[in-house]
Amino acid sequence: MCGDEFDFLNFKRTLCFRTYYCRFRLKTDRRINMKNRLLALPVMALFLSPFVNNDEPLAQTPGLDFSNMDTSATPGTDFFQYACGGWMKKNPIPNEYARFGTFDQLAENNRKQLHDLILGLSAKSQPSGSVAYKIATLYNQVMDSVAQNKMGISPLLPDMQRIAAIKNAKQIPAVMAWMQSRGIDVYFSLYVDADPMNSDANLVQTYQSGLGLGERDYYIDRDSNMVKIRGQYKQHIAKMFRLCGFSSSDSKSAVEAVMEIETAIAKVSYTKEKQRDPHANYHKMSISKLCSDYAGFDWNTYMKGFGLNVSEVSVSQPEPIKEVIRIINHFSLKKQKYYMDWCLINEAATSLGDKMFEQNFEFYGKVLSGTKEPQPRWKRAVSMVNGSMGEAVGQMYVEKYFPAAYKERMLNLVHNLQTALGERMQSLTWMGDSTKVKALDKLRSFHVKIGYPDKWRDYSALDVSGNTLWENRKNVAKFNTDFMMAKAAKPVDKDEWYMTPQTVNAYYNPTTNEVCFPAGILQYPFFDMQADDAFNYGAIGVVIGHEMTHGFDDQGRQFDKNGNMVDWWTVTDAENFTAKAKVLALHFDSIVVAPGIHANGEFTLGENLADHGGLQIAYQAFKSATQSSPLPVKNGFTPEQRFFLAFAGVWADNIRPEEILRRTKTDPHALGKWRVNGALPEINAWYDAFSIKPSDSLYVEPSKRVSIW
Repeated sequence: MCGDEFDFLNFKRTLCFRTYYCRFRLKTDRRINMKNRLLALPVMALFLSPFVNNDEPLAQTPGLDFSNMDTSATPGTDFFQYACGGWMKKNPIPNEYARFGTFDQLAENNRKQLHDLILGLSAKSQPSGSVAYKIATLYNQVMDSVAQNKMGISPLLPDMQRIAAIKNAKQIPAVMAWMQSRGIDVYFSLYVDADPMNSDANLVQTYQSGLGLGERDYYIDRDSNMVKIRGQYKQHIAKMFRLCGFSSSDSKSAVEAVMEIETAIAKVSYTKEKQRDPHANYHKMSISKLCSDYAGFDWNTYMKGFGLNVSEVSVSQPEPIKEVIRIINHFSLKKQKYYMDWCLINEAATSLGDKMFEQNFEFYGKVLSGTKEPQPRWKRAVSMVNGSMGEAVGQMYVEKYFPAAYKERMLNLVHNLQTALGERMQSLTWMGDSTKVKALDKLRSFHVKIGYPDKWRDYSALDVSGNTLWENRKNVAKFNTDFMMAKAAKPVDKDEWYMTPQTVNAYYNPTTNEVCFPAGILQYPFFDMQADDAFNYGAIGVVIGHEMTHGFDDQGRQFDKNGNMVDWWTVTDAENFTAKAKVLALHFDSIVVAPGIHANGEFTLGENLADHGGLQIAYQAFKSATQSSPLPVKNGFTPEQRFFLAFAGVWADNIRPEEILRRTKTDPHALGKWRVNGALPEINAWYDAFSIKPSDSLYVEPSKRVSIW
């Protein structure tokens, strides 16, 4: 994926059973847990924000806006500042953001468009049971702060009573299934997705989860920042329990139980680096073997809670599952009830009135990300609808905002990028002929998706009859869970989309060998129908190349043209690739993102490889496209310079110090600044375009530069 904090694997897992209603919590919670299987099936996305296109286009001239530059900076010292410094000065971070970039600008514009569409439905009576009625109901429930405040935590009480009624550990699997099917992350996750070893069939899979802080490092690392966050997390848990009516003594006991259980799970959870290894996260077995190897947990009752009747399952990470079974059988029931209560409270917090919402934001928004204030309610309402009925909203969106001409031009760009990548593959000196043949075959087999799906999702079974926002959030999650679980042991629908059309992002999915570019990303600053090829190849061209390269990065290369996790490499070629990738990983390891904090080159390797390949491929395609009709110099900048300026402009942003630390821990993408300053020093053409000298701080010796795809 090209975008921000987007791990496609985890994304797909989450897609199926949760609503994205303004959680103000780490995007690395169950969303990452589900998706981080990026390892086992990386739909790798770009990293942008969700939404876009414009009825009222953002003020711009075709192509580059040179006022976004800071020409007082030196390209070879800080190209990010040089290309984006003007933009950063003009666009300080709004209080509701932890990081604000060009993607967010587009998201804001798009959100207004979606709001207009939704408001048009919610402002008047709609036929009961219709899609319009469901959209309007969800939107109006989020907007009704009076009702939420009046009810307070009362919508949560039946669920808490369900937990309180547990009499012994044998009853926990059934309650877990009930909670998980309603989007409540407890102990671990269950999802259905393509079998990495048989991509034509869907497979039930478990995934490590159950952590309120999302990432294991928050519980284990002993540096001062992590210690401080853990202390603040404990305070937050206590405050939330008190708001739910627990006594001071019980709240203290709850904090101790939650931290004990979550820390125990975290200690045996796979690191974020290990989660990127597809083979290490695949352990397929029969249900009978699951029951024998992971005894002490009633798997049959648990599976039945999801309506599943299957013969096989993959336990992605065995160690966390075994730890959960130990916890269930050896921890006191009282401690486990506190933990399950917390999972429930944490999920429901944004739907239970202002007091709960504000405390939730105080920790997940302010402490973890440095965000100053929450989004206004109407934005949260749009997010709720968009996350719940994304394709229904998307259908309205493309009808009004997506010109057909955009799709045609994109198809041409994709074709040219495929050609360029094929030419580069054929000329590789580090790869043997037999591997080249298979790589080219995989490239030619790419399934390209642009704009919007050919068939739209049916929302007729979605029930929004709940009297409270929380009840309907559970209904939405159950609807999505049922949709996902119904796929178990059935053929994979390779025409299904994993992003809505309005999403400002793109992805590559290894199990379908597809690249997808939703309508939302096909606009400025990624794409401009009025701009020349220097701009479009530097912006959307690199995005296209990025997603294509994911098919051949350290994860994607482990899948063949049919989407199966098959080793199609010779030993020598695999070793050559690994050695080259290691150079890039070490290059990013050396980057200091904050005092005493380095980037994680291994964790971000897949995305850095995709950026590197995207630049190389797009530049070659750009040169080929303009060879017969060279472009002129504009505003004193050559076409080659404008190509790299367009690329850098895509990543313009401002970011808070807290968010730098959080993203370095949780985001498989490098920070925006380093997707520019870290990537370009490995690109020979950039040196030529801007006359970069050995004395420049970004300069890397030619012999130390890496070139892979």
